[in-house]
Formats: sequence, structure tokens, C-alpha cells
Amino acid sequence: MTTGDDSAGGQPPQELESPSAPINRIGVIGGGTMGSGIAEVCARVGLDTLVIEVDETAVDSARRKIEQSMEKAVAREKMPAATRELALDSLSFSTDMGDLADRDLAIEAVIESLEEKLSVFRAMDKVMAPDSILATNTSSIPIITLGSITSRSDMVLGLHFFNPAPVQPLVELVRSLGTSLETIERVDRFAVEVLGKRVIRCRDRAGFVVNRLLVPYLLEAIRMFDQGKVSAADIDSGMIYGCGHPMGPLSLCDLIGLDTIEAVADVLYEEFKGSHNAPPPLLRRMVAAGHLGRKTGKGFYEYQS
Repeated sequence: MTTGDDSAGGQPPQELESPSAPINRIGVIGGGTMGSGIAEVCARVGLDTLVIEVDETAVDSARRKIEQSMEKAVAREKMPAATRELALDSLSFSTDMGDLADRDLAIEAVIESLEEKLSVFRAMDKVMAPDSILATNTSSIPIITLGSITSRSDMVLGLHFFNPAPVQPLVELVRSLGTSLETIERVDRFAVEVLGKRVIRCRDRAGFVVNRLLVPYLLEAIRMFDQGKVSAADIDSGMIYGCGHPMGPLSLCDLIGLDTIEAVADVLYEEFKGSHNAPPPLLRRMVAAGHLGRKTGKGFYEYQS
């Protein structure tokens, strides 16, 4: 397990003297692709999992995503039917942020917008118990920015899952300058021992570990395609069959969402100013056109709904 620490003075972290209370009740704010996946991960292990959405239409969409995901897993014999039934019994949905009052941990998973995330964190901080942990699934936004507008910056951290969350084993655990070691240790144990995830610890820097490495690679693939000398299929095939990647970069862009790629690239460029982090013009145009990838049916490839 890798570790990163921003503690003052560079002192090595001290071990906790005793274990803290278990995390049993989970809130997930946002039921989109990532939020529904995170909720499914929690519900599969029998945790009391509450999904908060903006309205009943969004609630229905989130519920449908989770049910369809588990139906596919059962059909492919990746999940026992009994696990699906346990998960469905463990899930609840609401449009009222006040229902988070009894949660031990709430995970924000709304769109990659600083304004939206700040609004959610203010609401979570207001309604949740003082000893509850607030986490964000952000890909790139500084954790300290979110923690600093709450009354508990020591209990705010990044808990970054990867898409699809029920399948991908990795979680990035991000400690800001304000996050306590106790919070990090408690959530680390939860992610590993309860959720069964592999954890890497990251400093609070744009892109953390994975996206800081991944996004420049994806942007270069977009630039190569935009030059018109190589097809999308050949770019992807080159990385699949030449480098052993399970998916090519342009297919991966479509899976992640081109709007998300653009948002993360903007944050990386703002922090590091490297030209390799700058969103290419083609990416800007595709996002403006609404060609966001799988979620809209069109990106570098076209998809059937």
C-alpha cells in the first residue's frame, strides 16, 4: 500500500491506539453513473445505503441503473441471486438531504463542478451528526477546498472510486491538509475490510495518482485522432494489442464521459500549467455539441441506447 502525507512538518503518521466505531450507514449523494455504482458496492455487502437525488425522476433513474447492473451480474454468474436480494433490501432512496442525519459516512458523487460540490458539502455538514464523515468522489477538485467550508475539515476526505465501481477494485483515499489521520485510518479499514477494495493513499493534488497519469495519455490520443492520420479504431487497437490495455484510450474517454475528461483536464492545467494537460480543441467542440460518449450515445464511437 502506498502512502502520502501532508501533515505539518513532515512528521511520520502515528498509529491509532484503538479501533473506532464501525461504519454501517452510508449516504450517497448523486445517483448517476458513479453514484449508483458506489451505492451498489455498499448495498452488496449489506450496508444500510441511502441514495439522495434531486427529484423523483432522478431517483427512478438511479434505482433502475442499480437494478439493471445487478441483473447483468447475476445473468453472467458474477453475483449470486441472494446477494442481489440482500442489496435491494439494503437500498433506500430520497430527495431530502435531511435524511442523511443518521448516516455514519456520506459520499458526494454529483457532477464534477466545484459549485455543485460546495453546495452539497454545505448541506451535508448542516444535517449530519458532528462525528459523521464527509467524503467526495471527485476526480480532481482539491479536498481542502471542500473541507474548509464545513465545520469538520478533519473529517473530510477524498474517496475516489473508479468506473464501473462494482467491478474496479481500486479506491484512492485522499488526505487534505485538514484531514485527520484517524479519519483516514477509519475509512481505509472500511474500504478494505468491508467493501473489499484495494486502497492507495494520495496527497491532495489535482488528479491524485491515477488521473494525473491517465488524463494526459487520453488527451494525447484525442490530439492524434484530431490530426486525421489515424482512425479511432486503430488508436485503440494499438494500445489494446500493443500494450495489453483492456480498452483503448478513445473508448475509455467515451466510457468516462468527455465532459468529465474536459473538467479534469481543466483542473490539471490550472494547477500544473503543463501543455500536456490542456484540453484539445476537438474535446471542447465535442462537449459543446453534446457528444459526451456512452451516456449520450455518441462520442468517438456511436452507441445503441
